[in-house]
Amino acid sequence: MPKFSEFPEESELVVCTVQSVKSFGAFCTLDEYGNKEGFIHVRDVATGWVKYIRDYVREGQKVVCKVLGVDSSKGHIDLSLKSVNEHQKRDKVQEWKNENKAEKLMEIVAERLGLTAEQCYEQFGYRIIEEFGTLYGAFEATAANKDALIEVGLEGDWNTIFAEVAAENVTPPYVQVTGNLELKCASWDGVDRIKSAIQVGLEPRQETMKVQYIGAPRYRVVVTAPEYKIAEEEIREATNDIIANIKECGGEGSFTRDAR
Repeated sequence: MPKFSEFPEESELVVCTVQSVKSFGAFCTLDEYGNKEGFIHVRDVATGWVKYIRDYVREGQKVVCKVLGVDSSKGHIDLSLKSVNEHQKRDKVQEWKNENKAEKLMEIVAERLGLTAEQCYEQFGYRIIEEFGTLYGAFEATAANKDALIEVGLEGDWNTIFAEVAAENVTPPYVQVTGNLELKCASWDGVDRIKSAIQVGLEPRQETMKVQYIGAPRYRVVVTAPEYKIAEEEIREATNDIIANIKECGGEGSFTRDAR
């Protein structure tokens, strides 16, 4: 993804390629910043005493580092490998892969529009990044909702092509929220009333919600949505509707949300 600044900020996580390993540290290039050079001092390679630095880094290796300091006037970037945990490393590498993919998708958009990638960034790409945070985030949002860009005020002849490329190449992100529903009805037609109550909650949500029978009186509820906030609201409204309906029929119900 094109960067708005030439140098990273202090504390930022960056993807680097190890170029040279010495006994006192390792020289790296920053993949996201035009291969600017950074340095990992041996004390910042790992916690504790590092006897053999090559046990931790080697030439050609991709590493995720935390930026300790930047001197843009001298072009010095100090990095730390030991300050990045496995979770941060995993997330950063995935983000980096996603942005590389997004750049290739932008090239496809540019080709279909008869423009260069640089022209696309100037005309609408930078505005998209400002609005969505990342270019890949915009492709994801548009794959899930073809009008996502229009809804945030980004309109133009390029919009349709961008949406087409997103739909063809990106699988929208989804989350699932689950829980257990307990429904009881002592009436002679209690089974039918329970089925009817479930249908009340399920009817308007056929595409996003499933209710699975576990064993009387328990039912499994699964809601799928683009983000947790939407899924949480959906499952709350649906189960409230179901419980309210069964209570109107003289029955009772309760819902227990699974922990994330």
